[in-house]
Amino acid sequence: MNIFSHILGFPRIGPNRELKIAQEKYWNNEISKDELFSVGRKIRKNNLKIQKSACLDFLCVGDFSWYDHVLNNSMMVGNIPTRHRNVNNKVDIDTLFGIARGYNSKNNFACSSEMTKWFNTNYHYIVPEFNKNTYFKFSWKQILEEVDEAINLNFNNIKPILLGPISYLWLGKRDNNTVFDKLELLDKILPIYKNILSEFNKRNIKWVQIDEPILVLDISKKWLESFIYAYNYLNNKNLKILLTTYFGSISHNIDIIKNIPIDGIHIDCVSEKNNLQNLIKMLSKDICISLGVINGRNIWKADLQKIYNEICFIKNFKRNFFISTSCSLMHVPIDISVETKIKKSVLKKFSFAIQKCKELYLLKKCLKNFNKNFFTKKNFFYNSDVYNKRKNVYIKKNDLVRKSTYEFRIKQQIKNLKIPILPTTTIGSFPQTKELRNIRLKFKNNKIDLKKYNFEIKKYIKNVILEQENLGLDVLVHGEPERNDMVEYFGQHLEGFLFTEFGWVQSYGSRCVKPPIIFDNVSRKKPITIKWTKYAQSKTKKLVKGMLTGPVTILLWSFCREDLSKDIISKQIAIAIRKEVKDLENAGIKIIQIDEPAFREGLPLRKKYIKSYLSWAIDAFKLSSSVVNDETQIHTHMCYSNFNNIIDSIIKLDADVITIESSKSHLKLLDCFKNIKYPNGIGPGVYDIHTTNIPSVSNIYDTIKKYIKIFNIENLWINPDCGLKTRNWKEVKISLKNMILATKNLRNKI
Repeated sequence: MNIFSHILGFPRIGPNRELKIAQEKYWNNEISKDELFSVGRKIRKNNLKIQKSACLDFLCVGDFSWYDHVLNNSMMVGNIPTRHRNVNNKVDIDTLFGIARGYNSKNNFACSSEMTKWFNTNYHYIVPEFNKNTYFKFSWKQILEEVDEAINLNFNNIKPILLGPISYLWLGKRDNNTVFDKLELLDKILPIYKNILSEFNKRNIKWVQIDEPILVLDISKKWLESFIYAYNYLNNKNLKILLTTYFGSISHNIDIIKNIPIDGIHIDCVSEKNNLQNLIKMLSKDICISLGVINGRNIWKADLQKIYNEICFIKNFKRNFFISTSCSLMHVPIDISVETKIKKSVLKKFSFAIQKCKELYLLKKCLKNFNKNFFTKKNFFYNSDVYNKRKNVYIKKNDLVRKSTYEFRIKQQIKNLKIPILPTTTIGSFPQTKELRNIRLKFKNNKIDLKKYNFEIKKYIKNVILEQENLGLDVLVHGEPERNDMVEYFGQHLEGFLFTEFGWVQSYGSRCVKPPIIFDNVSRKKPITIKWTKYAQSKTKKLVKGMLTGPVTILLWSFCREDLSKDIISKQIAIAIRKEVKDLENAGIKIIQIDEPAFREGLPLRKKYIKSYLSWAIDAFKLSSSVVNDETQIHTHMCYSNFNNIIDSIIKLDADVITIESSKSHLKLLDCFKNIKYPNGIGPGVYDIHTTNIPSVSNIYDTIKKYIKIFNIENLWINPDCGLKTRNWKEVKISLKNMILATKNLRNKI
């Protein structure tokens, strides 16, 4: 028996977010293509050096991407939307950025491709587009270039990574309302993969990692059986295939998996419990089993003694094993050692990507000797030392319901709020200018005092209110100038959270976030948003929304303690937000928005777990929102969500108004609303804010007309898809002006 160590992927943003900085400079024509590529090479080389220094047996290649790994795959197989193809069908880095950001190779207008969540994570991928005539061609050879690059740098035992053909087809969507079976494209795409595997073989590659994460889902027999067909076709006697799954168990699909002609299978041992001994017995003795035992999605240091005790039984099997992370490490920050402002006694409790690689080395060292005394308290940190005292939450049934039904509430709100038909608003944030970010940074570093900081924030809010009034918006926001990130900001003002300086994680493209760490019991000691919301309301006679982040999103977009259930932690957060909601109402704020963009993201991947999740997630939102009087209007915002299978739960949230993203998906997300009469207010986004393209009056006008056919016009709100913090003021003003003009034109015709 041999034991090998590897990871499933390393963060690609660079230790100091070099990729983000280079991307944005390139988009702004501040650096050349060669300079951009140079940054990519440095990041990849550094990532390989980190893995080698941790003595991993196989090093990842192909886990780097310029925007998104699924988009990389689309580029690789030549699946370029027609609107993004140029005359010569040339595929280059500008094609990739155009698909993601919304322009073609001539810098003309072309809709960006849809973006949605990568399974149940906070990472967003660019959705592939298919039709029955889609053809594939090996067009983008980045994977081979990176393999050659690693070989030329003298890195041995490299392991290329590919997104598998079946998961790739599953993750895509049919375009132009085409009705066909996506599996019809399998025979077209498989030759591309076979060609790539042949190229790996020429380079003497031993193992290739092919990710097929949909094997953890509840998928049909037809899709499952396609794996046997596909991997029979791809079988290469001289190249070993490690079929890789993550984010769940494969136990329910093992009868098919055991018949797939592969050389290895990766099992996520963290996300969901597997009966490993039974699984191993069911798989051929020739198959190498990769055990994903180090958590790739959380930042607590691994309890190596516990892991060893759970898997040491493998010594009884005469087969080869890999030990690995549960999934790619792209979901965690890179290095804990650069955090200098966290106490050492606390810092030792955490493990980021580099440290997780070292944990694998230690675990392998122990497993090779099967020495249960290897991990001593003198040398290793134990998870029993991690957490503070648990605190349960006790709530009353009445805490989860509004005083009256929506039908009664809306009459009171119409009477008191005096909002016109098709009211216009925004989602919350306005452009975060360089000057504004500098003000926050100077205040954080004590380079300006509180008086100066408050003066600058007030100046920004006053200007935002004035701009909104000049544009003619009906319901205003304060613009959120004091906030860096919607979750981080609230975590900083709640008890129980810890923050890193450099703990960046990629969300999509150049967008990186620093998830807070839920370290203790959560509570609110003092008001958070009242001061700035009241100030904004004092500067206008129009209504200003109070802007809050909801408990489910705060929970799911943080690194969470693991000794308490998500149900309990979500309710701790909900009680804190509930207090803020009541304080806003008492301060005279009549509309309060509680954003829950992560609500759909948190949905379990397996059907049998969905009911339990929705139960506590709905309760958490209602606990935070149900404290107000009937006259106060509660809004919520959700984005990148397919609501088809949870529309009943969206209704149960009982928000007075929900705003959603729909234009980036070309209105496809609204299909589920066609079959029901959504009872409450709704604001489907009328234009995509993730592109530099300016929506025209006519385009927005036509979009609103489509919405009127689906929704009761009296319930319809008009707003952009999402917050405007990433856009510049010029784009924002023109886009909102067009949105308001289109709305007024429709009002005049109604």
